[in-house]
Amino acid sequence: MTKEKDPYLEEDLREIVAENEIDWEALAGCSVLVTGSTGLIGSLLVKALCTANQTLAFCKEKPIRVLALIRSRKKAEEVFGPLYTEKAFSCVVADLMQEEFAVEGEVDYILHAAAQTASKEMVEHPVEIIRTAVKGTEHLLALAAQKKVRGMVYLSSMEVYGSFLDGRKVIEEMSGYVNPLAVRSNYPLAKRLCENLCVAYHQEYGVPVRIARLAQTFGAGVLPTDHRVFAQFARSVMEKKDIVLHTHGQSEGNYCYTADTVRALLMLLTKGKPGEAYNIANEEMHRKIADLAEFAAGTLAEGRIRVVYEIPEGNSFGYAADTRMCLDASRMRELSWEPKHGLEDSFRRLIASLAVRG
Repeated sequence: MTKEKDPYLEEDLREIVAENEIDWEALAGCSVLVTGSTGLIGSLLVKALCTANQTLAFCKEKPIRVLALIRSRKKAEEVFGPLYTEKAFSCVVADLMQEEFAVEGEVDYILHAAAQTASKEMVEHPVEIIRTAVKGTEHLLALAAQKKVRGMVYLSSMEVYGSFLDGRKVIEEMSGYVNPLAVRSNYPLAKRLCENLCVAYHQEYGVPVRIARLAQTFGAGVLPTDHRVFAQFARSVMEKKDIVLHTHGQSEGNYCYTADTVRALLMLLTKGKPGEAYNIANEEMHRKIADLAEFAAGTLAEGRIRVVYEIPEGNSFGYAADTRMCLDASRMRELSWEPKHGLEDSFRRLIASLAVRG
């Protein structure tokens, strides 16, 4: 637990709860299970639901029962801290990988945010990446069918699209190339199979699951230990150290601010069409990795640091294959979602939040 509250995260949570397009009344009095609850997006989902209980009149009257699926109580205490005293908040200690996985009591909604996102793990432990994604998702879908949930969102990734090299705008029906013989392909291929499991459970068992294909998400709430590219760039700016790229940086990244992503997920939970996929990305934040690095060095650090290239042989860092595409979020916008935070604002809030978190 941090020594002081993060004012940027607190502001984001208030912004999420103020979103009128989220059907808070439908969630009031219901049980919402969140997996991956100690990760970045999972923890923000939990905190947003608890903030709704603290601030919205109908949620005070009929609180949302927030069930945070965890494996480690110690980590949960560090992440959630004071939430442990909330009556409507509880931790469910369970392992999604276990065949006997079960959750006692009612479960009305599920947000499946559990995922391994460290690129190095995808190279060093590919079997575990596949096994964890597929078995965990199937166990959760089976639970959803058993509990007859009202809604579920599976958090997928833009990596399911594979590689496009023509810079096209990508809608949900498109599919690019993924090399099945490349070890690093374990992540996008596992995500593709998990998406198909969602569609299969929807068709065969009527599970009302929606699929969210997320761009890289960052902002207030990112931990200082995060090693993804946006966190590395932010730390370089803070520490006045040169940004080191281990590729030529020609792959095009798609991004979205944390609060914007959480708003989208909570909207999808009740408004999205079951069995459908939705891109969640801020199209205006689309950049090549090299351009993003130059933006951080030039604009955020005001030219006090440089971008340097140290490119190793092979792919020991586990980076995804180069791709040039821009996620089209039109389907998500049809649900009245709009991102509120641009690239510079997102980075500055990330840096300010990291400074508070130490």
